[in-house]
Amino acid sequence: MRHLMNHLKRGYLTAAVLALSTSLSQAAEYTIDPAHSQVVFKIKHLGISTVTGSFEKLSGAFTFDPQDIKGSRASATIEAASISTGVEQRDAHLRSPDFFDVEKFPQLTFASKEITAIDGNTFQVHADLTLHGVTRPVVLEAELGGVLAQDPWGNARAAFTASTTLNRKDFGLAVETGDLILGEKLQILLEIEGILNNQESAK
Repeated sequence: MRHLMNHLKRGYLTAAVLALSTSLSQAAEYTIDPAHSQVVFKIKHLGISTVTGSFEKLSGAFTFDPQDIKGSRASATIEAASISTGVEQRDAHLRSPDFFDVEKFPQLTFASKEITAIDGNTFQVHADLTLHGVTRPVVLEAELGGVLAQDPWGNARAAFTASTTLNRKDFGLAVETGDLILGEKLQILLEIEGILNNQESAK
């Protein structure tokens, strides 16, 4: 029995190593796992403190090719009404026409245009961001968190962290009351984890 268990363990390890090698060396397509991804933002309040919030509903996909970074790409859709700062009254105000106007602009969208390598695990992502009905180019600093050949449920995964800073006025979020209360700079942090669509996509 011990011999059989050792044989099974060796077989599992070999399969995991081969899958990891494949996913690291060739293009692979992933679907964003919203349960393990988040979009966090920070903005100054009255110039003396920082309010932190997030968007709770996110979907999208990315293709990662470590051998051809320029061939990698990413896209995502964020539901504007899912904004949350932990204070319902404030969240309702942020959803209103004074700020994100979620009835008129229900989604934020992100689509990469070019991804360039900085070093082995860091990248710059040049993309178009549509927010509050305005589309503008943005640049994100991204870092590969890692590639997992197989999780406990048999899924291959990859994860990235990315960040950027926006000026809210560039996207039309420049209402008078907001200017009195909020800073102009909006810091964005993305924690993205994706599940490999299928093993064939990594071949």
